[in-house]
Amino acid sequence: MENTTRPPYFNLTMFVYIGNYRYPSFVLCLLLYVLIISANLVIILVISREKTLHEPMYIFIMCLSINSLWGSAGFFFRFFKDLLSDTHLIPRSACLFQIYVIYTYASFEFTLMGIMAYDRYVAVCQPLHYHNKLTSKLVSKLVAFAWIFPAFSVATCVYLASRLPLCGNKIPRIFCANWPVVKLSCVSTVINNLVGMLLSVSTVFLPLAFVLYTYARIYLVCRKRSSEFRGKVIQSCLPHVITFVNYSITAFCDVALSRIDLEDLNPFLAVILSLEFVVIPPIVNPLVYGLKLPEIRKLILRMLSCSKSDKQMKH
Repeated sequence: MENTTRPPYFNLTMFVYIGNYRYPSFVLCLLLYVLIISANLVIILVISREKTLHEPMYIFIMCLSINSLWGSAGFFFRFFKDLLSDTHLIPRSACLFQIYVIYTYASFEFTLMGIMAYDRYVAVCQPLHYHNKLTSKLVSKLVAFAWIFPAFSVATCVYLASRLPLCGNKIPRIFCANWPVVKLSCVSTVINNLVGMLLSVSTVFLPLAFVLYTYARIYLVCRKRSSEFRGKVIQSCLPHVITFVNYSITAFCDVALSRIDLEDLNPFLAVILSLEFVVIPPIVNPLVYGLKLPEIRKLILRMLSCSKSDKQMKH
């Protein structure tokens, strides 16, 4: 009875669709993971080493890169193992831990997006009060809140899911997710659904609403100002808007996958939609901020030119 209601392993069934493509997929995903690590480490190193970038906006960008490394590590290490394996069984504890890592990554991303929107709102709408409002102490508190709140709220969801007696062990995904596990329950999941809804509202919908509100206010301010001012605002805010839209779309696709019957979808489309949530944002974020923000772009180019000159000196 114990093995029936608390299976020691979960079966990630979507790997069967990859089949003969697993070796090319492994090479491609390994290259993507190397790109994710390299791009995000460059952003982290540039911002941490350059004192002129020790400003709230850049600190938040560095936090995004750290979060990208956290979320991608929680996915890729297990994904590579399963991709090369003939069986796709993941231990119960490892599955729950993967859920925790990926969901804290997702929750922190949305929470931090809301904080970054506030930063841009104060910079554009209240520029004279920017340094008085966004002090280093407040920035530290905001970052700590963005980490601690998702950490405890996601832990509650994972704990509730771990207590459920389950009538199966098949998860139609390429990584463990909370809702597919909850759907395996043999008993009512009212409490899980309620806590999950509260988590979604607090870490997804409230930041989403706040971002839309702040950018509506920024738009109203820009309408009354010169074209030069609008150009500066667009240059400053566009990377955040691109990142936010990109992440919102991938998160929506992931939520949709959890709610629909994947057997009705094209298998390859289902695999791609599963991958994009944990692959695209960690790649896009550093590229967008590295290429769009001139301060970061200049420092990256300077760092690359210095490394080239050092090599030439050695030769």
